[in-house]
Amino acid sequence: YRDDDDINDVASMAGVNLSEESARIMATNSDLVGTQLQSCKDEPFLAAVPLHKRILETAKKLGITDVPAEVVTFISHATQSRLRTVIEKVTVITQHRMESYKDDEWYEQATDVRSQLKFFEQLERLEKQRKDEQEREILLKAAKSRSRQEDPEQARLKQKAKEMQQQELAQMRQRDANLTALAAIGPRKKRKLDSPGLLAVGGEGLGVCGGSQGGAGTPPSRQFARQKITRVNLRDFIFYLEQEPETSRSLLLYRALLK
Repeated sequence: YRDDDDINDVASMAGVNLSEESARIMATNSDLVGTQLQSCKDEPFLAAVPLHKRILETAKKLGITDVPAEVVTFISHATQSRLRTVIEKVTVITQHRMESYKDDEWYEQATDVRSQLKFFEQLERLEKQRKDEQEREILLKAAKSRSRQEDPEQARLKQKAKEMQQQELAQMRQRDANLTALAAIGPRKKRKLDSPGLLAVGGEGLGVCGGSQGGAGTPPSRQFARQKITRVNLRDFIFYLEQEPETSRSLLLYRALLK
């Protein structure tokens, strides 16, 4: 009769002896037991010799004369990890800054500062144009006056009106010359991306379609999407320094604010 432990022992019921299997595994992989495998070489992020020199200079001030190489490697890896963390956080801040909420259904536009600025610029332009027209009328009236006894102010206005007329005549001549040149060149044609004369990216690299390398009369059919580039500016980095507790009151933040 079997005991309850023998009935619940699935390995024994399946005919597997765990002791024999363990001994066989230990005998087969005996050279790998107790060893440490590493997929790649442990290379420091920073240059070891200058970093070791800087650490020794700092350690001598604290009364330490010897710094082993393991400490240099550890500090190099810590610097790499810290730099990776900073870059990741600043990248997230930049992406949030560049994110647009115009097409989001949960947001509605309350004010449009850009349109308001354009409106004010247009008002200033119209006011300047009105003042220029008034000054032009005054100068034209002064130029048409036939008074025999002219004061110096009247002579100055006539001279200014003459210069204004010459400047307007030069602008009209330049505009006519530009129109004539554009008419001689003809209408501008847009460049086609699939035209056989453009550079195409293929399996072999860059080649000109229709030549000896790109094949005769075979326009490129693939369209490669442009890689989106995240550009981090000083404002994003300052915002990161302000949010971090260890750098919110640091000298580095004050120096960044002064730039």
